[in-house]
Amino acid sequence: MSDREEKFEKMLKSVQDQYADTVNKMQELKADGKEKTVTYKQLMATKLTLINILSMYHAYGLIEEVK
Repeated sequence: MSDREEKFEKMLKSVQDQYADTVNKMQELKADGKEKTVTYKQLMATKLTLINILSMYHAYGLIEEVK
């Protein structure tokens, strides 16, 4: 694997991990009834940004599915 491929894989893993972490934090806040907080709204913006990145990877055939 080339250095570039390794960097791509590292970035992809980071984006996927950040997405999962963001979704988990949002679920915790929702369970506590805090969907209207600034923190929740910031996490929603982060989630949308990350899913957009993952969707681009999918659109270019770099990943099979967006989870």
